[in-house]
Amino acid sequence: MDERIAEWAASGAMALTGRAGRPPLGPPAPLVERLHRFVEPLAGGAPAVVADPLALLAERAALFGLRRHGARSCGGGTRLVRARDGWFGVTLARGDDVGAVPAWLELDGALDDPWSAVEEQAARRGAVELVERAALIGLPVAVLGERTRPPAPPSVFGELPVRAHDCGAAIGPRPEQPLVVDLTSLWAGPLCGQLLSLCGAQVIKVESLNRPDGARRGPAAFYDLLNAGKRSVALDFGTDDGITALHRLVRAADVVLEASRPRALQQLGIDADAVLEAGDGPRVWVSITGHGRDGPGANRVAFGDDAAVAGGLVVWDEDGPCFCADAVADPVAGLVAASATELALASGRRWLIDVAMSAAAAALAGPTLPVPADVEVAAPRARTPDGLAAPFGADTAAVLEALR
Repeated sequence: MDERIAEWAASGAMALTGRAGRPPLGPPAPLVERLHRFVEPLAGGAPAVVADPLALLAERAALFGLRRHGARSCGGGTRLVRARDGWFGVTLARGDDVGAVPAWLELDGALDDPWSAVEEQAARRGAVELVERAALIGLPVAVLGERTRPPAPPSVFGELPVRAHDCGAAIGPRPEQPLVVDLTSLWAGPLCGQLLSLCGAQVIKVESLNRPDGARRGPAAFYDLLNAGKRSVALDFGTDDGITALHRLVRAADVVLEASRPRALQQLGIDADAVLEAGDGPRVWVSITGHGRDGPGANRVAFGDDAAVAGGLVVWDEDGPCFCADAVADPVAGLVAASATELALASGRRWLIDVAMSAAAAALAGPTLPVPADVEVAAPRARTPDGLAAPFGADTAAVLEALR
């Protein structure tokens, strides 16, 4: 058997790939080998940080009890839809997304069945037109394969699918315990922070007092898996004190992780380029977005499944494309961001790293490998959380006092 198929089947990710009621499908041809290469930089911190990167693709599904559904995502909120001229992915996971469908499709009134309306209208329209209209109103929609792998980054980052800007002169070797300020939520960013913690970093998770990480509403085991060992700080970004505290945390950090559209932090008076140019703040700024922090995609909304569609990271059978694993662009982007951070810290220079989930997905896309009939497919599994995550805001006072 092809070793790539054997690894894919053993990881739990294959069980999530393909159509319900049919045998699961193989991976895109480049995925297994490239993903192993992408996580090699993490071995410098601890050999077992990522013992099986493929298994990380299935962790959420294992803890949420998710299954494969072919052209519908494991989580159910995203679908692959055929337009007049090709396929596209659309996510209607939030109430606001569903409510925006009539405006997106130029229909009057509320819809009894939004998905039927999407499929009916898509058959008459072009995929690019639909995506462009969706972007204007903040819907997470993407043309299948619209994103290509980014140009090769500076040589220090090897093959990683990132964009990186060298922000200045040498600043010395990697701190033994770099301080990471993690402003991210959900999956990709928190996974990056958790992996950096396993590599020896001190991680402070910062959340809005009024808008905590949405992952807190899901199974506690998944939140604990990604956030155990991080200190928890909760700030009110609607107050001067909260914004001042955020600025102090950013200046004190060796690494800042954020996963918001650039304007979100700019509204709080924080600009990554200006912070790095000041020369006395973070060594590394990591920005995880759906379609990149610059250019026409900077303000587009994306989630793991539709970002994977944008990168072409799907599998195919005789009936068309199917989702590959569960929201695969999320864990892939988290792995890539963690490796890029470790390489940036080791370089002894100051970096701004742009990790686009769609670009990370594009780097793993390719033709679907065929699977032998007798392959044994393992169920999804998750690592055991390293304890419980800190209660919301439990460390706010102590962390801010230490910064005085």
